[in-house]
Amino acid sequence: MQQFRCTAVLFDLDGVLVDSTRSVARLWRLWAAETGVDPERILEIAHGRRTIEVVRQLAPAVDAESEVRKIEKREADDTDGVRVMPGAYDLLSTLPDAQWGVVTSGTNYLATSRLRRAGLPIPRVLVSADEVTKGKPHPEPYLKGAQLIGVAPADCLVIEDAPAGVQSARAAGMKSIGLTSTYSAAELHEADALVESLGQIHVGLGGANGVMLLEVFGRRHGR
Repeated sequence: MQQFRCTAVLFDLDGVLVDSTRSVARLWRLWAAETGVDPERILEIAHGRRTIEVVRQLAPAVDAESEVRKIEKREADDTDGVRVMPGAYDLLSTLPDAQWGVVTSGTNYLATSRLRRAGLPIPRVLVSADEVTKGKPHPEPYLKGAQLIGVAPADCLVIEDAPAGVQSARAAGMKSIGLTSTYSAAELHEADALVESLGQIHVGLGGANGVMLLEVFGRRHGR
């Protein structure tokens, strides 16, 4: 068991709170067929990164903003295989509303659509692709999450399932827990702890000033 003290918990969305892997892969393959891009190249880099950055990198000739609107509208409307991640309800219910948020590489429209469909609460702080100029693995998304909650970056703990997200958290000066729902433990080696399920994370009060103690019953890993 590992213990982490923090004042706020920042969650990635897809692959952490909501299981959308099959939907994302299916719709990226559809877009690849439409644009003539190798779908395997897309799936190698897409998870955990902003859609607009993936489109710009792999299809520089298209109107990226128009394509993003089309892709994310499809994703928001697609419910086949999209479900809440095991343990998400219970973990969120143990966190004070003002001390957790979501930092996602999807748009606000897509994120809120997925949270509602999963029956999960919309957090007070939701940092989406629309609100940053640089996406993960750049630290900007998680730094913005800390700023909006009103805590120092070092007082935040991040829960991520993608290497780009773990790298973003680390660059922001935050510790992270890697959830091996999408990538292997080896690929999440920069995380400070590893779990196979959110059910392996328990929350308790850690002291004064809203400090929480998170107990992680997973693998010791990372720095």
